[in-house]
Amino acid sequence: MAINLQKGQRISLEKSNGSKLQTVCVGINWGAIEKKGLFGFGTTKEAVDLDASCALYDDNKQLIDVVYFGHLQSKDGAVRHSGDDLTGDMAGDDGLDNEVITVDLSALSSSVGYVAFILNSFRGQDFGTIPFASIRIYEGTPTRVNEVFATYDIAHSKDFAGHVSMAMGVFYKKNGEWKFNAIGEPTRDRKLEESVKTMAQNYL
Repeated sequence: MAINLQKGQRISLEKSNGSKLQTVCVGINWGAIEKKGLFGFGTTKEAVDLDASCALYDDNKQLIDVVYFGHLQSKDGAVRHSGDDLTGDMAGDDGLDNEVITVDLSALSSSVGYVAFILNSFRGQDFGTIPFASIRIYEGTPTRVNEVFATYDIAHSKDFAGHVSMAMGVFYKKNGEWKFNAIGEPTRDRKLEESVKTMAQNYL
């Protein structure tokens, strides 16, 4: 399996030993915004609330379910969200994911044809102002990373400056097999509801 895909690349989910990847995670790690204090003295930290979400669509690109901070598990139980992080790393990068979405591809309802991942800045804080924000899509569990197959650094890419939402990537079923498309594109959306529609219109 390829490691560290460039955005726009597509891969099959067959591993080197011939087995199919079953459990995948999307982890987001980000930091609070550092601001200069009054008259330039000292610094203060501004909490950042990024939200990772997962939208499930059928083969006709019709929305089936959305897993996000207000709905932490899909109806079929195959997709689970670790919970809402409202601040980011306030004391510097601890190297741990602030939010993780876990997908058991083998447990998904048979009606699901697309599993799409979306990131939104809840308070409208521009991705370009966040000191560090990285995304990794990997095989494993929230506490164990087996193999990373897509990473994005959205804080240090000029493509994301001025944006508050992005399409991270999508798993899609082709000829009965799951494949992955590393999208990595900022969108013009302001809210999750808009991002879910944009994903269906532009990226599935």
